[in-house]
Amino acid sequence: MSRYSFLDLASSPSVRAAEAEMGVDQLWAPGAVDRVSEAFTPNEVAFIAERDSFYMASVSETGWPYVQHRGGPPGFLKVLDETTLAFADYAGNRQYISTGNLDANDRLALILVDYPRRARLKILAHAERLALDAEPDLLARVSVPGYRARPERIFRLRLAAFDWNCPQHIVPRFTEAEIARAVAPLRDRLAALEAENQQLRERLGPA
Repeated sequence: MSRYSFLDLASSPSVRAAEAEMGVDQLWAPGAVDRVSEAFTPNEVAFIAERDSFYMASVSETGWPYVQHRGGPPGFLKVLDETTLAFADYAGNRQYISTGNLDANDRLALILVDYPRRARLKILAHAERLALDAEPDLLARVSVPGYRARPERIFRLRLAAFDWNCPQHIVPRFTEAEIARAVAPLRDRLAALEAENQQLRERLGPA
C-alpha cells in the first residue's frame, strides 16, 4: 500500500479533524499519497551537507515543546547513512533543556532551511545521547577541524521520517559568505575597470 510516512507519524485524531474541517482530509488519507520518506536519498544528503544551522524541537516531561537553534560550519550535521544523522553538541548557555528533554523523551523534530533557494526539509527522529569518548570513530566523523567551539556530547539521530515543505512564505536571506560569492565577479570586474582607467589616465598624461 502507498504510504506517506511523515504524516503516518505526524497525524493524530485532532489533526485529521482539522483537515476534515478545512475540507482537505481526502488529500492526506492513508494510502492517498505515494511518498515514502523513511530513508534519505542523495538529494537530502546533499541538502543536509550544505546547511550551517537547523531548528530542533523536543518535548519536556511537562508537555511543553522547546525549540532550539543549532549552528556550526556547513555540514556539521553529518549523514552517517541513509537513516542516521549525528552532530557534536557544543557548549552553549548551560541550561541543557534539549539534553534533559531527550533523556525523558527521545523524539525530535528538525527543520533545515535553505533561505536563498527557499527550500525547507522537516525531519522526525529518535535521538541518542553519547559521551564524547563513547565511540572514537563517531567522534572523528562529527568533529570539524578548525572549529573552535567546545563539544560536550554527541547526538545520534535515527530517522523516523522526513518531508519537504513548499517554498511559500520563505523569504530569501543570504549569509555574508553567500553575498561575498555572489558579488565576487562584480568586484573583479570593477577592479579590472579601475586598473584600465588608471592605465588610460597615465597614457593621456596631465590634462
